[in-house]
Amino acid sequence: MSVVLIVEDELLELEFLKSIVTEELLPKDKIITCESGIQAVKLAKQHKPDVIVMDILIPEMDGLQALKEIRKFLPQASVMILSACSDFSYAQTAIRLRVQDYLLKPIKPSVFKQAFHDVLTSITTHQVPVDEEIVEQEPNQMYFIEKSLNYIHDNFKQKLPLQLVSSHVFLHPQYFSRIFKKEVGVTYIDYVNRLKIEYACKLLETTSYPAYRISSECGFTDPSYFNRVFVQQMNMTPKAYRRKHLLDSEDEG
Repeated sequence: MSVVLIVEDELLELEFLKSIVTEELLPKDKIITCESGIQAVKLAKQHKPDVIVMDILIPEMDGLQALKEIRKFLPQASVMILSACSDFSYAQTAIRLRVQDYLLKPIKPSVFKQAFHDVLTSITTHQVPVDEEIVEQEPNQMYFIEKSLNYIHDNFKQKLPLQLVSSHVFLHPQYFSRIFKKEVGVTYIDYVNRLKIEYACKLLETTSYPAYRISSECGFTDPSYFNRVFVQQMNMTPKAYRRKHLLDSEDEG
């Protein structure tokens, strides 16, 4: 049985969250709701929820402070934070408190449903005994990296500075850059440029676009920089690559 605690002081928002959570749960599962941070701590002690959906701006004790208290006795719970504010300090605190997801209000039903479904899947596939010691040296790093990679793959065809991606996952740019290199194995710039050049090769093979247009299609603002990156990765110019592809195609034909 899964126990879900929803902490939200706005009645309409609470009903919205509860309705989606109910759709995802089994009949034997349990939903508990409350409107304040102090109530959240009390109910968490009493019911030991597997998942906590927590608003930040709630009465008596804000959501992050309440979560600090809850983490003292419930380190294994999966937590989703809801916030109407994109203040980076909130996100930093949430990361330190091992929050699984940080969603900005207003939240689309489909977005919340998918996020909650992912959390449920995570707790059912990675359950650990309560009496086991929970050790997370670098909490949720891979979660934020995976989220950033999804964003990168959706947007690499446009200009995509590191600061834009790091803000999307609520991480400081320097910290994001460091853990990206550690977890992915290459720098952020190298990773994005590889995607851009792979796409450039595809365009060179399938279109007659001039190099400056392909540069633009791949999100480069400077054609000469595109040319340098292309040569660095492919050991030939875009023009030479297209010529080689045409010759190879003729040989195969």
